Amino acid sequence: MPPPRNLHRSSTAVLSTLLVLLGVALIVRTLTAGGGAIAFGLLLGVLFIAAGAGRLYINGQLGGGRRRAARDGSGPQDGEG
Repeated sequence: MPPPRNLHRSSTAVLSTLLVLLGVALIVRTLTAGGGAIAFGLLLGVLFIAAGAGRLYINGQLGGGRRRAARDGSGPQDGEG
């Protein structure tokens, strides 16, 4: 079983991807139903995509930084803050 931190990071990535896909589906559905440029579904779809993409970006930044520091040895050493 993977460590809890890796499980959390993976589930965050999966749910964030689902948010992006749901946003795309909302936009497509709104546009095919004849929604205009300021339709509620279009706005909601853009917000879902932004939320999912933002979570993916933050998840990648935080996770990548920790792994990089551990691999390079540039993280805090024993006895350092």
